[in-house]
Amino acid sequence: MFKGTIVFINYCNYMKYKSFLSITDLSSRELWNLFDTASKLKKEIKKTGKNKEYLKNKVLAMIFEKPSLRTKVSFAIGMNQLGGHALYLGPTDICMGKRESVHDVAKVTSSMADIIMARTFLHETILELAKYSSKPVINGLSDLQHPCQILADFLTILEVKKKIVGIKIAYLGDSENNVAHSLALASGILGTHFITASPKGYWMNKVITKSAMTLAKKQGGSIQEVIDPNVAVQNADVVYTDTWVSMGDEAEKEKRLHVFQKYQVTELLMKKANKDAIFMHDLPAYRGNEVETKVIDGLQSVVFQQAENRLHVQKALMLYLLKINL
Repeated sequence: MFKGTIVFINYCNYMKYKSFLSITDLSSRELWNLFDTASKLKKEIKKTGKNKEYLKNKVLAMIFEKPSLRTKVSFAIGMNQLGGHALYLGPTDICMGKRESVHDVAKVTSSMADIIMARTFLHETILELAKYSSKPVINGLSDLQHPCQILADFLTILEVKKKIVGIKIAYLGDSENNVAHSLALASGILGTHFITASPKGYWMNKVITKSAMTLAKKQGGSIQEVIDPNVAVQNADVVYTDTWVSMGDEAEKEKRLHVFQKYQVTELLMKKANKDAIFMHDLPAYRGNEVETKVIDGLQSVVFQQAENRLHVQKALMLYLLKINL
């Protein structure tokens, strides 16, 4: 759950390179170009078993305050497939903000690496890294947004549904989290209809909601928040959920398991969506909590295609930020 002060700052004017801190750092056209590049890279490696070494001799520094399977694996393997090298810096390696200031970490790391990816607790940490870095910074996750995940989500939707504009995405559960926030903002940019269903007290941050609605109005999409999950899934093309207990919310575990119980994605609930609706989850998933096992492991689930697409879309993102064309 995001508990800080929301600040939207574009540090690109002060930097040689553009960073990717929020999904709103990319325009609709840039997102579509990114999906196209990711699709080409994916086809290339599926067909030939390798990608061209577009990032030969380039180094990605990966700073982790939080652990992750998909983020670490996808960025490290992606960099390797493009001919570069990924350096992992775990929570105890630099103790960012404690042993060394964020300012100093940014200055030192960007003087040696070509690009930085950071997975942090606070969104303010990502902003500060970008402010003082001389190289592009990628938000691998913060408490406010999870933009890399959402890039993979929309690439998956495009692959399965063959379109993005005009589709309906229903998100159920805890909406005051980074995934819901980035999904809403991306939906606004791309002209998608996005609806969340959550109990009161767990709706999206009001600043995020207002920004997403403003974007959606320009692009012909819509952003809506409701309480009833049955209302949300009506005519949905995508049913999406996330863990009810994110890192940092462990003290509220029992309360959350009770509060969100009726928001579990069940087979019965999926039947209320469109017949060809797909189920999505950013993982890790807790079967029996936010989703029934039969749903996540069923025919409508695309969660592992979704996870794999982190690899392909992040390769496209790194190429874009480093200004390298296919």
